[in-house]
Amino acid sequence: MTVWMKTLSVVTLTAAGLGLTANTALAHGPGRMADRQEQRVDHRQHRQAARIEQGVESGQLTAREQARLQHQQQHINRLERHTEADGHVTAQEALRMEQAQDRASRQIYRQKHDRQQRGG
Repeated sequence: MTVWMKTLSVVTLTAAGLGLTANTALAHGPGRMADRQEQRVDHRQHRQAARIEQGVESGQLTAREQARLQHQQQHINRLERHTEADGHVTAQEALRMEQAQDRASRQIYRQKHDRQQRGG
């Protein structure tokens, strides 16, 4: 892995972590259904970022695939912030978030198993 790719990975994961930490800090109280949904979304985002990082480290993802997957994760983070902005997450909004994460998860799997490998 090049120094540039390592730096990009660290910056992206750090930015994602800061966003998730900020979202968790805004929680309205323990035990609420919305809080559990928010924690679930955040945890899943962390797992997906780790899967992308593992794919880069193992050579299963090319730089272009990594960039696309990270862009998709950024889109989900923006969707989450927008969804939670009014302090109330509807069932429809929660479903939309879950579907976006499902699509991202499938895309991560496909890209890691598509026989393309990072050159080097």
